[in-house]
Amino acid sequence: MSTFLDQLPTLIGVVIGTLGTILATSVSERAKWTRTQSVRWDDRRIDAYATYARTLKEVHLLAMRLTSPTRSSDRDIDVPLLIQAEAECSKAWEGVLLLGDAATVTAGREWRNAAARVVSAAHGRAGDGFDRDAAVQRIDEARDAFYLAARASLAVGGGAVSQASWLLERQRKPL
Repeated sequence: MSTFLDQLPTLIGVVIGTLGTILATSVSERAKWTRTQSVRWDDRRIDAYATYARTLKEVHLLAMRLTSPTRSSDRDIDVPLLIQAEAECSKAWEGVLLLGDAATVTAGREWRNAAARVVSAAHGRAGDGFDRDAAVQRIDEARDAFYLAARASLAVGGGAVSQASWLLERQRKPL
């Protein structure tokens, strides 16, 4: 019995060491799994944001072409392209709704609402008082807000990416 009592502290040390190793491994694996999941969802979120931005920009460009007072547009070609682009944008929006945080979803909705004014004009439904330049400025500002929110949701640094003020200044200065 005394041999057992002499070895009891060693046995207790082995048990505590084993439990400590199991606990440390468990905590480490959990942290690794959490990081992997975070990266996985960030990748998908980036894809959702980029796809939405790309498709909404296509809608915007087609609507701009259709409402341009200086560019000629073949309505028989451009209107179906605009309708198709709107459908693609609607599908891309679902990814933002599924994966985006509240601020990015709100900013994405505002950008889409801003573009809707020019889209309505492209479809001939703008009504009186449509100010194309003001609508474009609103779209640019809403796009900047979307990118700012998306970058914050992804923890992307690197400074400001705003284009609205730069585009407005560029428009005022002759080339």
